[in-house]
Amino acid sequence: MRLPPKQAGSSAWIGSDLTRDTSWVWVLNTAEIEQLVSGEYSSELRNRVNQLRLELISGRGFQVLRGLPVDELGPALAGQVFSGLGALLGSARSQNAAGDLLGHVRNVGADAADPNVRIYQTDQRQTFHTDSTDVVGLLCLETARSGGESLLVSVSTIYNRMSDARPDLAAVLFEPIATDRRGEVPDGEEPFFTIPVLNWFDNALTVIYQRQYIESAQRFAHAPRLTPSVREALDMFDDIANDPSVHIRMTLRKGDMQFVHNHSLLHDRTGFVDDPESPRHLLRLWLSVPGDRRLPAAFAQRYGSIAVGDRGGIAATNP
Repeated sequence: MRLPPKQAGSSAWIGSDLTRDTSWVWVLNTAEIEQLVSGEYSSELRNRVNQLRLELISGRGFQVLRGLPVDELGPALAGQVFSGLGALLGSARSQNAAGDLLGHVRNVGADAADPNVRIYQTDQRQTFHTDSTDVVGLLCLETARSGGESLLVSVSTIYNRMSDARPDLAAVLFEPIATDRRGEVPDGEEPFFTIPVLNWFDNALTVIYQRQYIESAQRFAHAPRLTPSVREALDMFDDIANDPSVHIRMTLRKGDMQFVHNHSLLHDRTGFVDDPESPRHLLRLWLSVPGDRRLPAAFAQRYGSIAVGDRGGIAATNP
């Protein structure tokens, strides 16, 4: 196939450059916190949230909002504040077959090796992946005793490096690959779906990826097999993502809200050890964002709906 052009612009960032840049952190001031808590948003705050949306879908692809006093608010009110901010950005969508709109990310003692377990329910490393939505938001209520760092990487940067060094392997990632639904199978559907890791559509490079679920899909005899060239391409993709100079690593503090664009970035979380008295606990939103890119038809297998602003179908196969 003819590869897409090299990717340029603010989404093609290098992690080592951003560690010296604090422009991706928005420190909330007193007035902004008061408005978020009351739900009465000024035009200035709405404008800044609109700028945040543009930064996510057509800029760098991520932002951290810092300073929400979650201990003072308590988990319930903090969740309401988080959901209210999410509603300014877009529309909440289901995160699982149960239809949850506000998810809880914490270790429930599950084993990531179990093919029917969602990895965010464990204390093990997630590996770089995407979620099934335009934007994923996290609010940190409690940190881990150690570990649990957040990692982000630009897919444009990964693609650029692969297309330079091994264009043959870059091309492999534009071909459909089987991904496990991890036990959450819509009626009438296969227990896996097939979709390319990289998709060039409407002049945009869009990613959808979870290596562990690609590997576990091989348990189904009728799933397409992972050939040596596919494995080599996936290994190179992972190796670039895991390069410490390519990704950015951050520790989310209590009260931090992180928003990430799933179509242009991969995210990861390192393994962690909990404090038994106050285990690590984050709230999660999946948002369908107006003004975001159009998606290829193949995404309907995972998203339920792919119409812009109407991606609220239950997604049953997500990290």
